[in-house]
Amino acid sequence: MRVLVLAALAASIAQASAEEAFITNQLSDDLMVVDLAGPHSVATIPIGGKPAGIAVSADGRFAYVTSPDAKAVTVVDAAARQVTGRIEVGGGPLGIAVAPDGRTVYVADWYAAAVRVIDAASRSLTASIAVGASPSGLAVTPDGKLLLSADRDDDSVSIVDTATRQRKATIKVGTRPFGVTIDAEGRRAYSANVGSDDVSVIDIAEAREIGRVPVGMRPYAVALAQGRGFVTDQYGGTVSVFDLSTLRPVKRINVGDYPEGINATADGKRIIVACWESNTLDIIDAAELKVVGEVKTGDGPRAFGAFLRRTE
Repeated sequence: MRVLVLAALAASIAQASAEEAFITNQLSDDLMVVDLAGPHSVATIPIGGKPAGIAVSADGRFAYVTSPDAKAVTVVDAAARQVTGRIEVGGGPLGIAVAPDGRTVYVADWYAAAVRVIDAASRSLTASIAVGASPSGLAVTPDGKLLLSADRDDDSVSIVDTATRQRKATIKVGTRPFGVTIDAEGRRAYSANVGSDDVSVIDIAEAREIGRVPVGMRPYAVALAQGRGFVTDQYGGTVSVFDLSTLRPVKRINVGDYPEGINATADGKRIIVACWESNTLDIIDAAELKVVGEVKTGDGPRAFGAFLRRTE
């Protein structure tokens, strides 16, 4: 009986983690693919140009990687683990997001106060959208109609109409917002404010900040799961957890040094964290709020963006 229970538990864990993590290792200039069911590394893909931002398309076919030093976006066939193209975008590409239908890729240009628009089919630049100073994190609403840009040096988040490609609203948030995350319903967004050590909660329809949550030192990005927000605190070496309903802090979880990129698995059971200084990928149980696994990465894992891919 005990053997059967253990086998069922192992199968449950594997099924819950049928995803891969695509981790940009900025200092080793590559992209590492981690099978979360192991968890273990299954591939390392050379990228170059100090890769930072990452966005896996919703259908799992492609991973798009920004390289600020190369002023380019690299297109990776996610299943084949091969580079299939590079798009010169100029400036300082950092944050990146893919429209839900996979047809459009948005790239934040840190130096130009603009978001570059890429047609995924032709792999060419088609437009440029004016936003605030030093745009960093990007996110698209589930219906694809709105794009949000965390404009770090303007202390604001821009809301862009993707049809007209015009900024329709500017929302003042905390100091120096960096990562921005939208919930599954497309109702609220959360910006990690590096300068004020808090997270701004945004009502997207009303285009206004409706709350602010204190977190650890230098928050970088936010993941959402099981009615909670999970925030990487770079200088704290922790992940701050808060309740999405009450906006009250719940706990701080110790992880590796200088955590940056963070995502929740599709089933909401695991939180995946890239830790820059310790060169690790930490895995958190979202219910028990504790680290349950760790994988060694390349040098300087950043994984800024949507880096998880479903494998089945």
